[in-house]
Amino acid sequence: MQATQFQNAQKELALFDLDHTLLDVDSDYLWGEYIVKHNLVDEAEYRTANQKFYQDYIEGTLDATEYNEFVAQFLSSLPLDRLDELREDYIKSEIEPHIRPKAMEVLCQHIEQGHDVVIISATNDFVVSAIAKRFGIAKANVLATPLEIKNERYTGKLTDKPNFQAGKIYHLDKWLNKQQVAGITFEKTYAYSDSKNDIPLLEWADVAVCVSPDEALHAHALAHRWAVEDWSL
Repeated sequence: MQATQFQNAQKELALFDLDHTLLDVDSDYLWGEYIVKHNLVDEAEYRTANQKFYQDYIEGTLDATEYNEFVAQFLSSLPLDRLDELREDYIKSEIEPHIRPKAMEVLCQHIEQGHDVVIISATNDFVVSAIAKRFGIAKANVLATPLEIKNERYTGKLTDKPNFQAGKIYHLDKWLNKQQVAGITFEKTYAYSDSKNDIPLLEWADVAVCVSPDEALHAHALAHRWAVEDWSL
């Protein structure tokens, strides 16, 4: 085998947050509202907890492990095939109407230019991997909070750190290491997000783009001369 086959391929990488970046909504929160609406959980108990966690997320105080284990408890109550049916209906009814056309346009531009595109989200991989398919992104290029499956059933636990705040850099580094083993390195990187929680990710990238950013991120973007774009519907 010739040595030239092991030479690195230099590419460009575009990282997209999901909620309030590619979508005009929070997919994690909407999943909770969906299962409440369809009487799959106790409405008062679940909605109260879901709203509290969402408020913590907005304020930047979310315990991401506690939240994702809360979400995963429901997933552990049903077999995978039933969950797949519910998820498909949820995406069609609750997510597809909220895909941002500008987000799809920018993501497709990166793909057309031969860049690798990764969706990187704090939401769990059960939700994110299916939504990513709507953007033409394969599961191998999805970084999300990993939920444990054993014996064809969710266990209600995580398999690793939440993909949240600095956790995104942790999971991204693991993904990049796999790419490097495959002979792929990236000469330029882009990151797109709306949230102050993603400042570590945006600082990591060569090009940071703040998409309809929250107040704290908008201020940070102005101070650091990052691009600010409005992709809202």
